[in-house]
Amino acid sequence: MRSPTPALDPALDAAILLRRIGFATLLVAVPITALVARRAAVVLVPIGIILMVLAALMDGANGGFNRSLRRTFVSPAGLAALLLIGWAALSIAWAPQANTALDKLLNALGAAAMAFAGIAALPERMRASNLYLTGIGAAAASIFAILVALGLLGRDTIDPGSLERGLVTLSVLLWPAIGWLISRGHGLVALALGAVAGLAVVGGGSFIPLLALAAGATMFALTSWRPPVGRDVLRVAVAAVILAAPLLPFLLRPLAKALMGTASPAVQSIRVWADIVRSDPLRLITGHGLDASLRGRLVGLVPREAPLSLPFEIWYDLGVVGAATLAVLLYFAIRAAGGMTASLVPAAIATFTVAFVVAASGMATTQAWWLTLIGIAVIAFLAIERGQFRTTRPKARLFGRLGKP
Repeated sequence: MRSPTPALDPALDAAILLRRIGFATLLVAVPITALVARRAAVVLVPIGIILMVLAALMDGANGGFNRSLRRTFVSPAGLAALLLIGWAALSIAWAPQANTALDKLLNALGAAAMAFAGIAALPERMRASNLYLTGIGAAAASIFAILVALGLLGRDTIDPGSLERGLVTLSVLLWPAIGWLISRGHGLVALALGAVAGLAVVGGGSFIPLLALAAGATMFALTSWRPPVGRDVLRVAVAAVILAAPLLPFLLRPLAKALMGTASPAVQSIRVWADIVRSDPLRLITGHGLDASLRGRLVGLVPREAPLSLPFEIWYDLGVVGAATLAVLLYFAIRAAGGMTASLVPAAIATFTVAFVVAASGMATTQAWWLTLIGIAVIAFLAIERGQFRTTRPKARLFGRLGKP
């Protein structure tokens, strides 16, 4: 007698398709198009998030978003994030250009809202077929970047800024793919993917993506060897760099002058940083207001040689309150990453490392594409975490035991 055929559910099938397309938009389309289009992430991410939200509405397969959101905001990192947002909003009152500062705050909140919407749309259990898209996207972007570096796709027609951003995007989204592959027992495939991505970044010729990827690989190796050591080294280092930022120019300037000479742009940047700290130390308490460092540079209030980096901007804009809350936020966020599934911890620590190196280098701090990219990485890791099934299937035996039922 035949078993009854399960009833077809068009809504469920449509939801599965929409979720796969949405996830592919975030993890395949964004890494590839970011190499040639400056605003690829800003344009494509809302499309991918909307498709995933529609899928969640159609099948109702969310993962208890309200409970997880509540737990997030009562955690130390969540409370620090709320305090940082509140202080940034308050600082608009003494910012030199309140309208642009308000726009910057709204852009950051919009990027966070999109990330939370994507998290809310994740099902309780993520299909493995969707999660393999992380590796497909990283591999496709790496091959595309290599072809560009070899001159086979017309490198002269590609904007160098877009290419550099694309390599940074690859450096960030590579690690969720590696984490997923390792969690599924595909260590050699993960190693091959990392090698191809490394060749792509080296061929791209941009220093910041290369430095970030090398730092991420170092922390990945350290955390794979000793997970608590890698996690603790990173969170202490990140917090120390942010909190000690006003002292760094005085400590680094003699060494930088000896290594690079007084005419080096890096030495000039350190000198300007030290002059700003020395000229108005009381401003380190409140800061100059949100977006003051960028707008001040455009109108001449801040020397153009001033650093473009997260530690400098957080102190200049938001003072000690902003710097301390950011340090607490990152410290506890990195600690929380250490509590993920064991196979994912090295990749999560590597992602934090790459993101911090890029932000500290001055290439990206609170720009829309950067905040959006961080949101994609968070969604990818949470999806991979929900793809780690805690049960194992029994292995089928080719030959049963003779004489026994």
